Amino acid sequence: MQLNIPNTGQKRILIAGSGFAGLKLATKFADTDFQVVLIDKNNFHQFQPLFYQVATAGLEPSAISFPLRKIFQRSPNIFIRVAEITGLNLDNKEVFTSLGAISYDILVLAMGVDTNFFGMKHIARYAIPMKSVAEALSLRNKILQNFEDALMETDAEKQKALLNIVVVGGGPTGVEVSGTLAEMKRYILPKDYPELDFTKMNIYLLEAGSRILAGMTEQSANHAEKYLQKSGVKVLCNAQVSDYDGEKVDILNNIQIPAKTLVWAAGVAGKPTEGISPDLYARGNRIKVNNFNQVEGQEDVYAIGDNALMIEPNYPNGHPQMAQPAIQQAKLLALNLKRQAQNKPMKPYRYFNKGTMATIGRNLAVVELPFIRFYGFLAWLTWMFVHLMAIVGVKNRLLVFINWFWNYVTYDQSLRLIIKSAEKK
Repeated sequence: MQLNIPNTGQKRILIAGSGFAGLKLATKFADTDFQVVLIDKNNFHQFQPLFYQVATAGLEPSAISFPLRKIFQRSPNIFIRVAEITGLNLDNKEVFTSLGAISYDILVLAMGVDTNFFGMKHIARYAIPMKSVAEALSLRNKILQNFEDALMETDAEKQKALLNIVVVGGGPTGVEVSGTLAEMKRYILPKDYPELDFTKMNIYLLEAGSRILAGMTEQSANHAEKYLQKSGVKVLCNAQVSDYDGEKVDILNNIQIPAKTLVWAAGVAGKPTEGISPDLYARGNRIKVNNFNQVEGQEDVYAIGDNALMIEPNYPNGHPQMAQPAIQQAKLLALNLKRQAQNKPMKPYRYFNKGTMATIGRNLAVVELPFIRFYGFLAWLTWMFVHLMAIVGVKNRLLVFINWFWNYVTYDQSLRLIIKSAEKK
């Protein structure tokens, strides 16, 4: 079966994935002489940096999600299909999807990455990751339901496990979700559940390495750890999780933590696609590309964003898997494909590090820019402004701003809803 895309006689660019990289690339070709086919398993773009705020009841899912068809309403050359990529035939320039096959002139792989459980089956089964809006909602349901169950639990140890939350991974996501949970424990949960003793609730942040925020300077990491500890988060470094059975977290140095909630933010990996040689995959299942984002040995196949591995002198292990490298690669690839169509030489990619930041909670953040580092309230305002401006859609920005303003003024959130899927009778 063939994917039903009209033949317009234009050169067809097939983009697999609508994350930061895929969406940016598609917008650069809106209203051009190229036909663009954008394929994603969702019909919306999701703003990953704020998944944790959905998970902790700070934002609605719709505030950080934006329909793809709305973005391209006025771009007749862009065709959107909601499907999953199942395989490739690079020799015949064909992509296989859950809806059928489609040919391409230029293929761009921007499928991103998924959670990496490092082969630990029990953790994959019981832990909750945050790589999608659906997973963030699942985490929110889990946390709130545990508090409801704790009200009915008479066994002290079982109640402790229901109250405890363990976050694994000391990167920005782990730091941000831990800090937000600490705020909930301090300002919100005691008002919602006055019958529970929240002095018995512990929030743990576990990091296998020697310090949190390994991608930032030691000074910034120290500030972040100090802020977290002041907020009541128990930060444990050199704490490698070995197993989890849904009731207790096992750490390699014979430590056990009772917890019914384990948030997994410890790593990501790409998902291999049938038709791509295993030799083209590097660590974390990232696809090897040259400095033009061309997949090695392929002329018309490119990979951008988190699923691409490009080696630069300053980045021997590839670029950080964050929004900025993805967006920058998409912008340059769009320029290069247009130059290529004009028989002009392509320009090599060089990553420009615009900085890194993480928020720890109310009035607290750490920010590193190429020319300055700063912390605390100003860093927090900077973090909010940057993330607000990066969200797609004026309405979405307004929704996020209203929620943030309300939370700041009232020390409260209004989205603590346990939303379960309806069961068929």
